[in-house]
Amino acid sequence: FELSLRFYASLGFVVGYKGSDIAVLRLGSTAFLLQNFYVPAHADNFVMHLMVDDLAPWVELGARAASEFAAHGVRASGAELRPWGLRDMTLTDPSGVLWRIAESTPRPT
Repeated sequence: FELSLRFYASLGFVVGYKGSDIAVLRLGSTAFLLQNFYVPAHADNFVMHLMVDDLAPWVELGARAASEFAAHGVRASGAELRPWGLRDMTLTDPSGVLWRIAESTPRPT
């Protein structure tokens, strides 16, 4: 739990609330709950998706976090255009949760 809090802080998330079993993490208008709960089978099969306006800073943050937290299994990919039409990157957090961080694209009118 404490390791994950440090990891998310390194990405720019701010703790809005922290109890012994749960924390609210915020970044701008985005927020999620981090629980002090770990089941490997769940974490290894869980994906979070985050849409951002500009992917480039996230690629840099991901690379830095992967270096800083490598001993804890953190991994990051570069940006790629995916077959489903989004340009994204992946970031695996210390518990094994996969994040797909995608650049928002204009929708056709």
